[in-house]
Order: sequence, then C-alpha cells, then structure tokens
Amino acid sequence: MAFPTNFPMISIISCLMCGVVCSILKKDKARYVTYGLMILLLILSGGVLSYTISVDSEFIYQMGHFGAPFGNELRAGVLEGVLAIFFTVIMFLSIIAGEKHIYEDVEENKINLYYTLICLMMSSLLALTYTNDIFTAYVFVEINTITAAGLVAVMGSGRAYFSSAKYMIMSLLGSGLLLIGITLLYDVTGHLLLSNIKEAVDTIAIKDYSEPFTIIIALITIGLSIKSALFPFHSWLPDAHTASTISSSAILSSLVLKAYIVLLIKIYYRAIGWENILETGVNDIVFVFGIMAMIFGSIFAIAQKDVKRMTAYSSVAQIGYIFMGIGIGNTAGIVAAVFHIFAHGATKSMIFTSLGGIKAVSGHSTKLADITGAGFRNKVAGVSFAVGAFSMVGIPFFPGFVSKLNFASAACEAGSVKMIVILVALAISTILNCLYFFRALIALYTPVRDMAGELREEVDNTRPTVKYIATMACFIAVNLFAGTFSDLIIKLITQGLKMFS
Repeated sequence: MAFPTNFPMISIISCLMCGVVCSILKKDKARYVTYGLMILLLILSGGVLSYTISVDSEFIYQMGHFGAPFGNELRAGVLEGVLAIFFTVIMFLSIIAGEKHIYEDVEENKINLYYTLICLMMSSLLALTYTNDIFTAYVFVEINTITAAGLVAVMGSGRAYFSSAKYMIMSLLGSGLLLIGITLLYDVTGHLLLSNIKEAVDTIAIKDYSEPFTIIIALITIGLSIKSALFPFHSWLPDAHTASTISSSAILSSLVLKAYIVLLIKIYYRAIGWENILETGVNDIVFVFGIMAMIFGSIFAIAQKDVKRMTAYSSVAQIGYIFMGIGIGNTAGIVAAVFHIFAHGATKSMIFTSLGGIKAVSGHSTKLADITGAGFRNKVAGVSFAVGAFSMVGIPFFPGFVSKLNFASAACEAGSVKMIVILVALAISTILNCLYFFRALIALYTPVRDMAGELREEVDNTRPTVKYIATMACFIAVNLFAGTFSDLIIKLITQGLKMFS
C-alpha cells in the first residue's frame, strides 16, 4: 500500500495529540503548536489529493488492518482531499486573522484551552471527512459539538455561557435523532461501515421496506439539519455568533455547519444510495426547507441592526442554498451544493474576520450605527468585507456568483415546477442579499467628520497588524481563485462524487 494512504490516519491522530499537548502548554507555545499542526495538515491533505488524482481512484485504510465487521475504516478520494485542504486553510486563516481578538476576549489562563479546542475541532472535521464508519462519524459529531460549544463558552461571559448552553441543547437534540436513525439503520442492515450498509441496502427491496427506510432517512436528515442550523432549526446560531470571539464565529459558520452537511451527503451516497433517497421523496422535503431558509434567513438578516448578527442570519440563508441544491435531486444540484460549501466557507469566514478589524475601529461595536466610516479607518477590513459582500450578492468573478449560476443550471435540468421555484427563489434571495449587505457597505463607507469638518482619523493603536493584512489578503486571494478558477474546483468535485458512489 502506498505511503500517502496513511495520511488521513496521521492527520486525525496528529490533531488529537496536539490537542492534548496544547492543554498543558502556555498560551504562546500552544499557539505555535497549533500553527505547526495546520502546516502539517496542509502537507498531508495535499498529499492525499495529489495521490488520489494520480491514481484516479479512492483508497481505503483499515485501522489496525482489521477488516469488516470488526475493523474501522477511513476512505479517501479526490473530494475528501479537497475538503481536507479547504477545512485546514479556512481554519488556519480564521485563527490567524482573529489572533488579536482571541488574546483580548479570552482570559489569559484559557488561551491554551482555546487552541486545544481548535485542535480537537480539526480532528472532528477531518474524521467526518475521511471515516467510512457511521458510528465513528457519530462519535466525532459529538466531539465537534462539544468543541464548538466550548469555542463559544470560552469567552467567559454570562451571554457566552447562555449561548453555548442554547447551542448545546439544540445540537444534542439533533444528535439524539441522528443516533436513533443510525441505530435503526444498524438494526435493519447489521453493519456500521458505510460501504457494507450500502451492500445490505442493495439486497433489500426498498419498496417493500419503504416506511422503515423513510423513517431512518428522515431521522438522520432532521438530526443533521438541526446541527447545520437549517431553518427553522436555526435559532441557536445568531446568539452563538454574537457571543463568540471573531475566530469562533468564522469557524462556526464556515466549517462546523459544513461538516454535518458533508456527513449527510456521504450517508446519502455511500450508505443509503442516492437512487433510494429519491425513491423515498425525502429530497423533496429537504428542497422545501432549503427554499424557506433562503428567503426567511435573508428577511431576518434585513431586520438586524448589528452587522455580526446580520451576517449570522445570512449564514442561515446560505445553508438553505446548500440544502436546496441537495433537494433538487440531480447530480448537477449536488455539485452546486458542494461548490457552495466551499464558496460560502471561504466568503463568510472572510466577512467575520473582517468584522474584527471593523469592530476595533468602531468602539468595539458591530452595530450599524457605530461602524459608520469604519471602511476608511481600517481600509483592509473594509475592502475584505466588501469583497465578501460582493460574493454573497453574486457579483461576477466571485464564488457566490458561480454558485448561483450552478444552482440555476441545475434547476434547468430539474422538472418545470422545481425550475420555476428555484429561479424565483434565487432572484428574491439575491435582491434581499443586496438590501442588507449593501446597507452595511453604505454605513462602512459613509464619511464621518468631526466638528471642524475633517475626516475622523484612525487611532494608532487600532491600525491593522502586518499579520492581519497578510491574512486578509490571503482570504481575498482564496475567494478570487474560487471565483475565477471555479471550473477546476467543479471538475474535482465531480470527479470526487463519482468515487463517492
């Protein structure tokens, strides 16, 4: 077996080990260990992607070299390699861009704990990407949940504790439904490995067991939808974002929510079978809730007077896009949904981290009334927010535009009713996106003058650091790459989905 096939296992174990190490280190040393881990993960993830592209095939790594039904497996193809790189890059940029706020918002004796949670979060993201065992996936879903709640609570304020508890309660409800679905699936098939479940499902006539399978698929879908903050299960998300430090908000929106959707797609394809999903009609229900999220998430965003909370509600709408793509029911819709995972992740993490710079020059506030003129006081943050807003609205050359184009193209391949609904929903959602993002941009670039009529100058201690400037430049570069070289990303997604089946 080629050496790169060990990389997924090394990646997950490295994250867990670094989490343990960071818990006993001082804050700066824990930060250096975490940064070193991210560089290692980039190398390993790049190796997985390069190897799977070269052999044009996926590979299976048996933990301890024990096969089914006793062993545990990791399974990696092109899509897993791309996802691993994406998760690592966005995590790395998010914690670097928010480093100053981590040190300001988190108590000094808890900063190493913050980086411990980051390492454990990365282990769960990579495990959910690579695992071929549905119960192992559940275990790391819980690790993801606990670390995400910890990233909110680590702020130490009463508001943070309340938001973390609210998130935990909602997330545990989703976890419970997911576990019931997994238990029933195991009861019917007798397997936990996704590929073995699929083989067992193929031997069963779904028409004869339509009710049990519909219940199983519904439980798993609802459970992961709650954890992904799909409307109307989104109520915990705005509070969690508002109470979190900047890096935590970027990670929650861009990575945590996406990991659950990735797992859902894996279960649909590798455990149940996409044809069986379509036969039960669960995708049509997912489609309806996705459309509702697109519209209502944007309406709620318009009503907000705090830009950070507005951006959180925007994430609810963007999650709706992804579920709508899944619900379309064709391959083009799935490809569009997966691409939007990348597009939204790259864009929304940049928007949240740009709010860190805007907040620093606006009296530590992100309210619309307080950020007036902040685009002049912190030009880097202002430009980064503008680029993110242009992407979310759907301006050409940015990934958000490509996503909407892909969804429209997938709609044309669907039935006439779905096509009309999707195109109308895309139009309405785009108009609503313009309303709240451009309102924020207008506030950012409305000059504020003092009593003498001079523009208010930037305070020296709020000037962006070189590290922040470089990180935001990388964020912008990632977004421009995803928008201008989208064909390459879509090609890799398509190739990876073929290996997914």
